[in-house]
Amino acid sequence: MVRVDSVVEAGKALRRGEVSSTELVSAALAAADAADAGLGVFLTRFPERALAAARRADLELASGVDRGPLHGIPLGVKDLITVAEGPTTAQSLVLGDGWGLGVDAAVTTRLREAGGVIVGKTTTMEFGCGVPDPGKPFPVPRNPWDTGRWAGGSSSGTASGIASGMFLAGLGTDTAGSIRMPAAFCGVTGLMPTYGLIPDDGVLPLARSLDRIGPLARTARDCAELLAVLDGTRSCAPAGHLRGLRVGVVRDWPGGADPALPAVFGAALSTVEELGARLVDVTLPYRAELTDAVLLTVAAEGLAQYRAELTARPDDFFVSTRGILEPGAVVSGADYVEAQRLRQRARQALAALFRTVDVVASPVAVIGAPRLDEVADAAGHLDSGLVARLCTPYWNGVGNPVLALPMGRTAGGLPLSLQLAAEPHGEATLLRMGEVFQRHTAWHEERVCR
Repeated sequence: MVRVDSVVEAGKALRRGEVSSTELVSAALAAADAADAGLGVFLTRFPERALAAARRADLELASGVDRGPLHGIPLGVKDLITVAEGPTTAQSLVLGDGWGLGVDAAVTTRLREAGGVIVGKTTTMEFGCGVPDPGKPFPVPRNPWDTGRWAGGSSSGTASGIASGMFLAGLGTDTAGSIRMPAAFCGVTGLMPTYGLIPDDGVLPLARSLDRIGPLARTARDCAELLAVLDGTRSCAPAGHLRGLRVGVVRDWPGGADPALPAVFGAALSTVEELGARLVDVTLPYRAELTDAVLLTVAAEGLAQYRAELTARPDDFFVSTRGILEPGAVVSGADYVEAQRLRQRARQALAALFRTVDVVASPVAVIGAPRLDEVADAAGHLDSGLVARLCTPYWNGVGNPVLALPMGRTAGGLPLSLQLAAEPHGEATLLRMGEVFQRHTAWHEERVCR
């Protein structure tokens, strides 16, 4: 069987008869059998149903029925998103075993209609927030580049599964960085679409005014193909250059950056400039204040969503989940309203900024994947120092689309990632830029050596 790493490559191989969907899915399942015990990618796998779906895809393609680029492709779905094959647990003891059983989320339905083969439900952080809790009976998602390190949260299993070859693409959700952080830490590509673009029916919420659903895959081109299915539009046409593109560069990062980051980020920007883009330094309006407003909104809206369960069964929650949600009880109505006003002011200021640039570039995080024993403090709560080194929460507060893609390695050889943001509904600009960048770099092609 020919070896393929991307959705687009696999699709071409399928149509040339060089590989079958059954072979692709069998290889994905074999990779999971071999490595998942040490990586914690899946909460649940559906081998029999996945192989049956693969055989149907092979028969359809052989008879001339072609559902598009996802037809016959093995996919993973984050366990906040319902699939009919099994329950959705949100990696929590609180929901029990039957929530969402027999029901497909709207995005799951769209994947199936496009011929995608769902291999299983991937690990997350509880309700999409916090860090692993080894005291709870769930897999701990580990990083394929170094299993002593975190895969990132909360779309942990989806990113790790792509990097380790257990499927070719998948779905995640993002409330403060939960697509982009694991994509960055695991060295894959992830897209957080414009707020409200992708339907959220059948997706467990964390903070409804911030949550988004989006694709992760090996490449920006693969993400474009998934986005076309998820939002019901045609995928954007490939581009060959970046001439005329105005890229605003954010250089005032958080402290504590990896020593390799300045050179890695500088090299990525040099590539972008060589491809025709014009660089200009920018400052994000209300950066610190908006990040605080996002974290306050997560606490308030998350508590509103799960207050009854938290009151009735506090010990069943992860320690870090409680640490994020319980402060919502001391958020006043005035505080919450002021946070939303700040978000609106930031949107207006960003609209003005995007009249001068087409894309804003920064790192996703100023560090590579942290060690698992470093992600929580002594009490088990999410380490505040880790949050401070992320450049992701800001963009959830304003609704813009954001792409994360590999750009280099830390001093210790771990992935580092470039974050590109555009104005609302600017996904086509981001994905074209990402595709051109990846045609001229090879970071996304590097395989995990295990």
